[in-house]
Amino acid sequence: MLFTRSKIFLACTLAAGLGLSACSNSNNDEKKQNTLTASAPATGQASNLSERNAQQRLINTLQQHFKKANINAKIINIKATEVPNLYWVNLEGMASVYATADGKYILQGDVLRLGGDKIHNVSESLQAETNKKLLANLKTEDLLVYKAKGKTKHVLYVFTDASCPYCHKLHEHMAEINAKGIEVRYIAWPRGEQFMPAMESVWCSADRQAAFDQAIAGAPLAPATCKNPVKAQYELGINNTEGVYLGGYLSPEELEQRLNN
Repeated sequence: MLFTRSKIFLACTLAAGLGLSACSNSNNDEKKQNTLTASAPATGQASNLSERNAQQRLINTLQQHFKKANINAKIINIKATEVPNLYWVNLEGMASVYATADGKYILQGDVLRLGGDKIHNVSESLQAETNKKLLANLKTEDLLVYKAKGKTKHVLYVFTDASCPYCHKLHEHMAEINAKGIEVRYIAWPRGEQFMPAMESVWCSADRQAAFDQAIAGAPLAPATCKNPVKAQYELGINNTEGVYLGGYLSPEELEQRLNN
């Protein structure tokens, strides 16, 4: 998917900091050749028919193994990685996994490539493609949006909770961030069931910004219920392995520099 301006994904994590990355454009030819969907495995022109057949066999094998193990997992698509005999498997409603070519083993976590000046996270670009699709499906009216002042140069998607300390710190500088041409789009991400009612009250308020400002300041909110997207946003399944992991808080100036780079 192409973007006319910089689109960034930023996650307020609980313990160590923030996840940040730019959503880059995908290589469409590479996607056609290396990605196989479970619903339409034989469409398109394949550069390597044997490879595509191997991927389809892997999909069938994994689905059989999942069924035997009572794992309710639907395979959306599968993609060869740069690691020999290791495939990236995108699952519906669950975190993506790696699978060996024979379908006997699945692995979770990051795959790191050594040998260069820096350690390269093989998982980043693979997860980015999945995350961009999830973010693209979000409706702006379902989010809590703080618009940029003047021309919008960048857009941030932030998973937030009124009880999250790092979210508090970021929110304190919202005016400065917006003044730098950065639009912030909050996605509801309660840290647990006990925080769900507060975030639902924010999303059900006539003025979400005022309600969130009140909640993040520690003031109690009047209970409010309505048809809201809080639970659905919480269950999105996006994680910060999509981009470079940052082990701490970013000031507005540091954030701007990262986005511009």
